[in-house]
Amino acid sequence: MNERIIVINPNSTEDCTRGIDAAMDPLRISGGPDIECMTMHEGPPGVESQGDSDSVAIPIRDYVKARDNDAGAFVIACFSDPGLHAAREATEKPVLGIAECAYMKAMTLGETFGVISILESSVKRHQRYVRQLGIDSRWAGDIAIGLGIVELSNEDKVLTHMIGAGKRLRDDHGADVVVMGCAGMARYRDRLRDALGVPVVEPSQAAVTQAIGQIRCD
Repeated sequence: MNERIIVINPNSTEDCTRGIDAAMDPLRISGGPDIECMTMHEGPPGVESQGDSDSVAIPIRDYVKARDNDAGAFVIACFSDPGLHAAREATEKPVLGIAECAYMKAMTLGETFGVISILESSVKRHQRYVRQLGIDSRWAGDIAIGLGIVELSNEDKVLTHMIGAGKRLRDDHGADVVVMGCAGMARYRDRLRDALGVPVVEPSQAAVTQAIGQIRCD
């Protein structure tokens, strides 16, 4: 079985893909699956609305179909999990969405989880998905930092906003675990965890970890 894991960034921002790729380094172990991160250049600069999410669903499905012989698993590295079910119809290989995997991991680390979003418009979309997954009783809240995908490379500004949002989720909403609600936040996980003192889930890592398990235990 091909053990390559293809991680698809549905937006066209290369800096976002580089951050995701760097977050994969702890999972690139000797003898383990190859992890390939790619940018979908036909996507928007950021998947920041339901319309953006819907627009990349078919391109993701078509890409999965085209690369089916190249991979043992696919990961959709966008917190909206766009095109997840369509992509699953296009292959018999595992297809994992980073939001779904992040939520599942968060629930193993604490009783309640909170989400840090990029924009206020993301919050209702995330809340809707949590409700659809049937796990809203474990959801503590969702706070946006007010910065879009292309702004996530401004490290000092982003980290300050994320720490502030994380502290509100922890102290005001009672979140035991914080989930980073965008793949473009990957580079900030360790610093955010150290600042908050609670578990922080980076969703791309959560999904690829699960993909490795599915490949090896199939």
